[in-house]
Amino acid sequence: MSRESNSQDEECGTVHSLSGFPSEYVQPRHISLWLPPGYDTETDQRYPVIYAHDGQNLFDPQTAFVGVDWGMHLAMGRLLARGTVRKALIVGIWNSPARYREYDPQKVFEDYLSRQEQAVYVREHGQPSSDSYLQYIVRELKPFIDSRYRTLPARVDTFIIGSSMGGMISAYALCEYPEIFGGAACLSTHWPAVKGRMVDYLADRLPDPHAHRLYFDYGTETIDAPYEAFQLKVDEILRRRGFIEGEHWVTRKFSGDDHSERAWRRRVDIPLKFLLKE
Repeated sequence: MSRESNSQDEECGTVHSLSGFPSEYVQPRHISLWLPPGYDTETDQRYPVIYAHDGQNLFDPQTAFVGVDWGMHLAMGRLLARGTVRKALIVGIWNSPARYREYDPQKVFEDYLSRQEQAVYVREHGQPSSDSYLQYIVRELKPFIDSRYRTLPARVDTFIIGSSMGGMISAYALCEYPEIFGGAACLSTHWPAVKGRMVDYLADRLPDPHAHRLYFDYGTETIDAPYEAFQLKVDEILRRRGFIEGEHWVTRKFSGDDHSERAWRRRVDIPLKFLLKE
């Protein structure tokens, strides 16, 4: 595994590239690690960490899908300048050719689909392997980050974020590892995956609302168009389970937004502020 630095301007921190991070659970992949402004000089300070899927799309238009990145480092720079968030590390986990299978909630597939439905689903999408992907994050990547960087490793300071299928795996990670992750941000969550049964899984598996935060959003155009009906069901489940809107959970609708990096770039400040609020 090699390491290269890509310095940003003083207000936007520094991005490090960890190439070919090895794993016993998934194929090796790149990691883009953002360190906040002042990390190298504030030697006594420790920081919360956000683990982000589709890491190649976060900081650099040259590696991002269709040449548009989320500008997450720029969003953090804006929020830090306003004093509305805590400084944090962002660990961008690049996806792989197995992206859909790695982000597809495995226990939803195993426990909420019939055998016949599973067989059809595997033919169409492949066998979900998200449990191995989450083991990679929890058992290999997080311990490495916590050992090499000045992090706050506890649940209350550890978050996970993604869009589309990355939103699915973020919500799934919070439920599967509630002792690890204190919050998840799910942008344009692709609810139709696994035949829409993620809604049933959440009704059964949501963690303690007093120790976890959840952010959801969706647009109204292109692939996002059918999401609202699913999200309304999820919102009702959150209320029944004791999540207080605005405190433990936020759902935002963005009329006119489509399913794209460009849309997520416009609104990424909102989930970052929710997860990292002072």
